[in-house]
Amino acid sequence: MATSTHLLLLLLLGQPWATAGAAMEAVVCADTACYTAHWGKLSADEAQQHCSKNGGKLTTVKSEEEAGHVQRTLAQLLSLQASLAARMGKFWIGLQREKGKCQDPRLPLKGFSWVGGGEDTLYTNWHKEARNSCISKRCVSLLLDLSLTPTTSRLPKWSEGPCGNPVSPGSNIEGFVCKFSFKGMCRPLALGGPGKVTYSTPFQATSSSLDAVPFASMASVACGDGNESTSHYFLCKEKEPNVFEWNSSGPLCVSPDYGCNFNNGGCQQACFEGGDGSFRCGCLPGFRLLDDLVTCASRNPCSSSPCIGEATCVSAPHGTNYTCHCPQGFQVDESQLGCVDVDECQDSPCVQACVNTHGSFRCECWVGYEPSSPGEGACQDVDECALGRSPCTQRCTNTDGSFHCSCEEGYVLAGEDGTQCQDVDECAGPGDSLCDNLCFNTQGSFSCGCLPGMELAPDGVSCIIAPVSLVPLAGAPQEEDNGKRERRPMPSATTLSPTRGPETSFEAVPASRKPPSSTPITSALPETLAPSGAPEVRVNPGTHQPTAATGHRESAGRDSVATQSDDGTDGQKLLLFYILGTVVAILLLLALALGLLVCRRRRAKQAEKKEKMPSNAADSYSWASERAESRATENQYR
Repeated sequence: MATSTHLLLLLLLGQPWATAGAAMEAVVCADTACYTAHWGKLSADEAQQHCSKNGGKLTTVKSEEEAGHVQRTLAQLLSLQASLAARMGKFWIGLQREKGKCQDPRLPLKGFSWVGGGEDTLYTNWHKEARNSCISKRCVSLLLDLSLTPTTSRLPKWSEGPCGNPVSPGSNIEGFVCKFSFKGMCRPLALGGPGKVTYSTPFQATSSSLDAVPFASMASVACGDGNESTSHYFLCKEKEPNVFEWNSSGPLCVSPDYGCNFNNGGCQQACFEGGDGSFRCGCLPGFRLLDDLVTCASRNPCSSSPCIGEATCVSAPHGTNYTCHCPQGFQVDESQLGCVDVDECQDSPCVQACVNTHGSFRCECWVGYEPSSPGEGACQDVDECALGRSPCTQRCTNTDGSFHCSCEEGYVLAGEDGTQCQDVDECAGPGDSLCDNLCFNTQGSFSCGCLPGMELAPDGVSCIIAPVSLVPLAGAPQEEDNGKRERRPMPSATTLSPTRGPETSFEAVPASRKPPSSTPITSALPETLAPSGAPEVRVNPGTHQPTAATGHRESAGRDSVATQSDDGTDGQKLLLFYILGTVVAILLLLALALGLLVCRRRRAKQAEKKEKMPSNAADSYSWASERAESRATENQYR
């Protein structure tokens, strides 16, 4: 007993209320935590250091219920202050985002996390969209109007911004809110007569009105009406696991003058008076009186439904206590009264992908896989190249969990998804052409051709001079007087238009053979071989080896004997001279016609001018002839 007394005295001496003038602070305790609100223009780091000195941290706001506790604390702080002007103020809370960590709009907290760790919570109350900045640390504060008392219908909004520094704590920063967690709480002390109770908490805060008193707190009770008073000191301690009570028994500050008339004698339920002015506390049916002789507890601890959420209450033996149990997929939370979901995916129960759900989980397959059978967790590869499912236009190759497309020779992959095939234009490629003369692009391939007078070599690419069979025309006149003979060229034009590139016209004029003038042709062929049409280029489609024909078809059973000579060039020159002469003659005719037209127009203008000239009086007279004049002279007096 002496040891307990000495220990109590040491604790009393170490409490802040033992010092005169201890300041009262805004403090609210509920469940297993206490919240304190403080004035001070500090940076977020300085506010966190202030909270940690007393064993706490900047508060969390993980639920709407906790937001209500914080709001009550701020309302109490504002009530201690004189009336403030209408302006917005901010109070730091423990929600921050470190430098280098960017915003994640998919999460409720947008990439922010609570100071001291903890899971990502669903409750949020953002004032506006968080700024997407990764180059600096960002902190969150509560935004409220200092001139209005916070109400439960208007919870403070969250505002994020720079965390500040000792020189510049931040815009409109007015203070901060701390949170202190405990293993349990004691009920407030009830007085049976006049008196005052002052609680001193382990985090150096004092208050006379707490809904719950944290474990290890001291209570100073001053009984009396002020003239004569006595003081008592009590300690909140853990009597049993999760059972916290004061080290006192019986009502406090009882007085025979008041009996049960003052605060129900300090009893929780029933107060019974004795004949000598004394009284005692009692309980209603179904409840029992606890050891403090004031508080009542149900004989069935679960009758008051102390467990919340999915938790169920299980009474302990003899009905003295209870425990909260959680169903499968959940576990008991920090308060031991509720349940939180268990993330089963952390144990990797699935073969591929695992999705955690509320109280359970489900397995899924990766992209490119599908469940092998209903109800099983195994996954099998999806054959994307199967008939009717292939996304490729030509070739499809299935792989484990995916596929890839390829094209046949002469095509390349195209399209954004790489499933289409596009023809390769071999004739338009960079560098030298694949063919010697003409190149024709086809779908998936190409072919080569040759100019008139040439034919395709066996390699299908090169061109060689084609043999041409020519004979003199029948009945051609020959001039022997001057030793010259008439040359009759046989023009033949061929126009080739490759399928790619600019159109090009090629004109070939095969020349007739020129026999010697002194030697007549003694061997005559039965039939004259003449060009049957324009030379044509023949292409064998679907192969890379094109064939070309000169366009000269010979009669069956006839032998052709002749070779192409240099006369072909002379014939082409002669044809060119004919064309130029025709053009010059036409131009001369046009010039002559133009000159005649100009002369006629000039004559017409001169005639118009003469008609417009005024007539002269002398125009009506005429000169007499000389004969008549001589007669007049001879017979002057007749």
